[in-house]
Amino acid sequence: MENELRSSNKKCVRVLVSGKVQGVGYRFSTFQEAQKLGITGWVRNLIDSRVEAVFCGEPTAVTAIIKWCDRGPSAAVVKQVTVEDIEPQAIDNFEIR
Repeated sequence: MENELRSSNKKCVRVLVSGKVQGVGYRFSTFQEAQKLGITGWVRNLIDSRVEAVFCGEPTAVTAIIKWCDRGPSAAVVKQVTVEDIEPQAIDNFEIR
């Protein structure tokens, strides 16, 4: 019953981050932050120099990682973060793609 409650409270978002976010450890830092917060999903570089990520987890954890994306690792210069709610997904871990 508790697992059912947890899964029904799961929030998933797709995030696009623009600025100086490639070549600065953004994906690896996102991976570390997701691990700390218990977030599942993935992160990848896009051909247009943005970073795309899908985050799934408890709503407070998802909110925290979105807030983290606004600054990213110390070498990043984040200009914009776009967030789109998506349907909950059955993702068991977090990966760098």
